[in-house]
Amino acid sequence: MVTDSTAYLPPDVVADYGIEVVPCYVVLAGRSGREGEDVTPEDVARALTSRGQKVSTSRPTPGDFVAAYRRLLAAGADRVVSVHLSADLSGTWDAARLAAAQVGEHLVTLVDSRSTAMGTGFAVLAAARAAAGGSAAPDVAAAANDTAARTRTLFVVDTLEHLRRGGRIGAAASLLGTALAVKPVLHVVDGQVVPLERVRTSARALSRLVQRAAEAAGGPGAAVAVHHLAAPQRAERLAAELRQAIPGIREFHVSELGAVVGAHVGPGAVGVVVAPADEPPAGGDEHAED
Repeated sequence: MVTDSTAYLPPDVVADYGIEVVPCYVVLAGRSGREGEDVTPEDVARALTSRGQKVSTSRPTPGDFVAAYRRLLAAGADRVVSVHLSADLSGTWDAARLAAAQVGEHLVTLVDSRSTAMGTGFAVLAAARAAAGGSAAPDVAAAANDTAARTRTLFVVDTLEHLRRGGRIGAAASLLGTALAVKPVLHVVDGQVVPLERVRTSARALSRLVQRAAEAAGGPGAAVAVHHLAAPQRAERLAAELRQAIPGIREFHVSELGAVVGAHVGPGAVGVVVAPADEPPAGGDEHAED
């Protein structure tokens, strides 16, 4: 299994399933570094709140993916399944496609999650679990595609400016120029950032995130993730309310957004990702990653 660093999977999960994570790049204060290795979320949050500092991001190179694919194949993998953030939000999937062509398309199956953060991460986990259970590559890729299609990614930002600067605003551009008091609730639809609704206060925005997430869960057995950038208290409150609102959560992850997605949503952003159960689970198993 291969993914990119914007999936924001918990490190213990990555280790348990042997997932190969290829880092994206962040350009900060005149230097380029690998997400999660050279540049931290704190670095990005600090830069975004400092006047005059610019933050930009770039995809992994095709060579980065070639190296990852060849490592796995050399270690004995018959085929590699590579799951990535939306091709509409980044050139990462295209870099993976170029690498697959170089390594051999019969050896690499690519999946566009049409999402990001744990919207991608839950698809990666579904694929990794299918692979661990002995499924063949087509079924592993199908597990990723199925989970990605059912997963909802919702978030609130303090300002749309960072999305605008990074060119990731999509249909949410219609909200630019609205009153500063309006807090947009956004979601990812078919790979693009789209406005869901507008509310008047941050408190109301969090409340709507909880309500929308509970609707998306549809019942017991959902997997849930909460993300934030430089907003730990807001994330903790959101997580507590989600645990109350959604019954029988099978796994729960709370984490700070990495540098790449953080650079586009900005400090203060919070979000929730919900992957509904494909069938009612036999029992609940909840995990937290802080």
